[in-house]
Amino acid sequence: MTREFPQNGYNPTTGEWNDSLTGDFLWSNVNVSEAVPDVMTPSTWSLWWIHHYEANPIKFPGNYPFCGNICGRPYLNLSLLVSVYRAVGKDVREELQGDMISSAPANLNIPMIPFSPLAVLWTSLPGLLKAQRYVSRDRHKIPEFIAATPGWCRRQRMQIQAVRSGDKLTLLSLWREAIKPYFLQACGLLRGVTMLFSDLATRLRLDLIRLAGEADANTIMSNLAGASADLESLGPLVGLAQVARGDMSRNAYLERYGHRGPHEMELSAPGAEEDPDWLDRRLAEFAQSQVDVETLLGKQRAEYAAAWQRFEARYPHKANAIQRMLDQVAAAARAREAVRSEVTRLTRLIRQFALRAGELTGLGDDIFFSSLDEMMDVLSGNETSVAYIPARREIYTRTNALSPYPAIIIGRFDPFRWAADPNRRSDYFDSRVSTLTPAPTTITGFAGAAGCVEGIVRRVDSPEEGDLLQPGEILVTVTTNVGWTPLFPRAAAIITDVGAPLSHAAIVARELGIPAVVGCGNATMRLKTGDRVRVDGGQGIVAILD
Repeated sequence: MTREFPQNGYNPTTGEWNDSLTGDFLWSNVNVSEAVPDVMTPSTWSLWWIHHYEANPIKFPGNYPFCGNICGRPYLNLSLLVSVYRAVGKDVREELQGDMISSAPANLNIPMIPFSPLAVLWTSLPGLLKAQRYVSRDRHKIPEFIAATPGWCRRQRMQIQAVRSGDKLTLLSLWREAIKPYFLQACGLLRGVTMLFSDLATRLRLDLIRLAGEADANTIMSNLAGASADLESLGPLVGLAQVARGDMSRNAYLERYGHRGPHEMELSAPGAEEDPDWLDRRLAEFAQSQVDVETLLGKQRAEYAAAWQRFEARYPHKANAIQRMLDQVAAAARAREAVRSEVTRLTRLIRQFALRAGELTGLGDDIFFSSLDEMMDVLSGNETSVAYIPARREIYTRTNALSPYPAIIIGRFDPFRWAADPNRRSDYFDSRVSTLTPAPTTITGFAGAAGCVEGIVRRVDSPEEGDLLQPGEILVTVTTNVGWTPLFPRAAAIITDVGAPLSHAAIVARELGIPAVVGCGNATMRLKTGDRVRVDGGQGIVAILD
């Protein structure tokens, strides 16, 4: 894979990739770790490369990485973002402090890159304008893309399986002529609708906080799914309720949601299509929750209606304008989640492609320790990269055994040295200081979903451990994604290390009326199963009672 920036953070033999070694930058994994909560295999990282570089027209001066790989985990280079804006006279540090770097100290000194305004305008402006044109041009394509992709993936899967043994070039042609172009198109649509949703939702949320306070702002923005609960992050849960009632067939559920899961973006991770008992386990977990999903949704709609009535009474002349903005945000949210779901479906198709490539080349599961470009080389007869696989598998196994890294990283980071430090902090790492001040006694984060509740903590490290969560306990974990959604009704409240007001945990908790504090930074280090806490989702505060 060709790099466009210095390679001192990459070892092609072992597959070690550490972009924190390319310079002194501020890195954050907020919003990206929920999409990829695992250590990535080389194949998965190469897929992310396509998404963030090949399919992205926006470039930055200096060839610095924006979406980086720090020892297998994705991070965003916020120093690059802040420096670009600063060069053109805009300071976005306060916005980031309230959105993506809440676990860092308030007096954080962000490393800056000395860009000139001309360099930023020359390098970044053309791509930004192109991206905005794409958003306007492609918005009308989204409904057709959402409707067509399931059938397209079925047909491609049949073609993949129909490739005969020894016919590697036919499989190679499928990638080059069909699968990769379609994936690139999908990434462009997802980027566009995400930009639209993020811009609309951020502006609306700030306006509502200014007018009605944070608690009512979160409640008013909690009805994105609408009366039909048509939000893809809720879909796996609402669909289970429909299957349990007999309103949806098992096959229909698997067709619509079978590609979703906690490890859905990791190519080496098997999914529902390879596990005949997958749906039975989901239904058993749903039955264990002993919660009526419709009751939860109805309760939250009532709270939304009450908050909206308070807003209308206080600001009668602003209500119509805010309602129009709410409608726009809700439509953008549904479109973004629907497109993301289909991008996930394509990712699972690419896994099937890689498995078939492993069969035809004799590499089996080792194929996932090659990048996608290297897979194409092997299919073409160039097996140079095959010799790297044992070393890459070994380093992957070692890094995968480590705890999730801090949400905020500044400077050069060695995960093995960090993991060996008994005094390490799990929320924040700064290579510029030899000792860090202790974490504050109160756990604070973002106000994810309003409500105040006391209860017993259940620390859960992966959704595969979800059966440990008992009804009424408070779920504490690093981050969540759509694979965690079926667990939410069982929890009295949600606490996460990583997250933001528009992250999965916050959105789904708001829709279900479950108090949530997200982006706490180090909750999983400071809380253990059995602790008693008070969760104030409206204020973003967790108080340890016992």
